[in-house]
This record gives sequence, C-alpha cells and structure tokens, in this order.
Amino acid sequence: MAMYRMVRTDFWKIPMVMEEMSPEDKYFYLYLLTNPNTKQIGIYTITKKQMAFDVGYSMETVQALMDRFCFHHKLIRYNPETWELAIKEWGKYNLQKGGKPVMDCMYSELKEVVDTSLISYVMESINKQEFRELFESFCHVEPLEEEELDLEEEPLEPLVTCHSTIRGQKEKEKEKQKQQEKEKEMQKEQNQNGEKNKHIHSPSQQKKNDVEDVVVFWDNNGFGSTNIHGKEQLLMWLDKDVFLQPKEVIIKAMEIACANNKRMLNYVIGILNNWKNLGLLTVQEIDLHVEKQKKIKKQPTEVKVLPPGRDIPRNFVFDLNAGEREYE
Repeated sequence: MAMYRMVRTDFWKIPMVMEEMSPEDKYFYLYLLTNPNTKQIGIYTITKKQMAFDVGYSMETVQALMDRFCFHHKLIRYNPETWELAIKEWGKYNLQKGGKPVMDCMYSELKEVVDTSLISYVMESINKQEFRELFESFCHVEPLEEEELDLEEEPLEPLVTCHSTIRGQKEKEKEKQKQQEKEKEMQKEQNQNGEKNKHIHSPSQQKKNDVEDVVVFWDNNGFGSTNIHGKEQLLMWLDKDVFLQPKEVIIKAMEIACANNKRMLNYVIGILNNWKNLGLLTVQEIDLHVEKQKKIKKQPTEVKVLPPGRDIPRNFVFDLNAGEREYE
C-alpha cells in the first residue's frame, strides 16, 4: 500500500463535481480516493462503520452518501457481503506509471479480491495497456454447465464477469424466488384474518409512512428540498425514544418554524430539544403548554406603589441664608 495518493488539480473542474456534487459529496469522494484503506488497484476492503468514524458522520449519513455515489453519481460499487469497494475512475488518478514493483504489487492485490466482478468495473477506465492486460488476466467469462441451465427462465444478456459471479447470481435468484413465495404465503394469511386487518400496518410500513410525511412537509414548505443532510438529521428524531408521537411532534415543530419564518434545521431541533427538556411527549401536551404560556402573558402585571413620604409642615419657611448670619 502506497503512503500517498494522487488527485489531479482538474478534479475541481470535472462537470459532475462542479454541478451535481454537494460539499458533503466532494468531501466524501476525496475520502474514498485517499483514505488509508485504498490499494494500488482501486479496490479495497472497508466497512461503513470505519467510514463514519473517519469522516465524523453518522451511519445514516454514510449510507445515504454511499447510495448517492452508487446509484446517482455511479462512481463506485460496493459489495456489502465482502465489504469491498471499487472506484470507477481510479485509473485516471493513480495508474499512470508502471514498472515491475508496481506490477508485482497490483498482481498480489488482485489475487486477494473476493468479488472479482469489481475488477472488470475498475478496468473500464484504465488507459495504459500493461495495466489493462493485468486486470484482464483476472477476468473471464465462466461457461455454465448444462445442469445449471434453467430452460423455463428467460435467457440472460451476456455479461463480462469474473470467477464464480454467475453461479452466485444464480443462487441469489433462487433465494429471491423463495423469499417471494414466503411473502405470498404471508399475504394469504393476512387476507384470511378478516376485514379488521385491513387497517393494521406493520412497524416497518408505519415508519416508512412517517418518513415520507416528514420529508413531504420539509420539501413543500421551503426548508430546502436538496438539503439531504438536514433531512437525515431531522429523521433521526423518529428513531429516538423521546416522544410518544414522534412524527406529529416533528411536523408540529416545523409548523411553528414556518409561522415564525425561520425555516432552518437548527431552529426546529431547538424546539424539539426544548419540548424534550420540558417532558412534553405528545402534541396535546404541547398545545396545553402553549395555552398556559399565553394565559400567563395576558395576566396584568402588578404595579408596586411606594409609600408616601413625610409631609412638610405648613408654617415652615425655607431660608437659604440660615446659619450664615452667625458669622457676620
């Protein structure tokens, strides 16, 4: 493993970096290119917990960033089973100079890759011929045996894959079919329980609905539809065991922020922390507390009247020259 990594100065002029990436995206992308786990081949093993610890983000934020880079930016691939991450354009940044020491290092690293489909993924962006040939030596299409062919299924499109990838895909397809059969059986059992079960939602479905309601309110009321990091921090309050009605309380806080024209995450979280410290667990308790505060403000304040001073005698004459005549 090298002690340093190369990042070209024109990294900041890449259209995707300039136009589509948020500040969090740029920071995370630089981390993926330069963190201590990186290897010479652009494929390395790393866990999401390690990423969260290194960059100082929560697990939820790291998961959201990984999804953006895998499915939106399409710059990386990640295998959660082997914890292997591959960077698509690694060859543009670090595979420029060759030589026997570099080739030997890459050869030993390529042998350790478990998910070999990642090798062909990184190879697509490599321009230097000697590097491409080394990567190609670890990639080949493995023909299926006749016993593994399923004539009832539709033929798969030809894929450029690597060792044991097709067999693994076959096993995943079988597991997926078993899972679908289980879901069908569970659905039948639910339908047999009668009309009462129509309005019953599983906890996962209920949480999904709560998340959707909070996000829709956030997007439709000017809190910033592109502020993904802010949404994630606010949605974390749904998982905290603080309120009995977390979704309703969060939306209540956002309504107050809108009424005060302060559509900011810190303002909403400040309201939630205040209610938490006061022990207000439901929207009803919050409304009662607000009403009490209004009544207290409406009560007139008592004006304290000072006691009167001593009256001046009626026959008193104020003489400015008194006491000076003795010295004349």
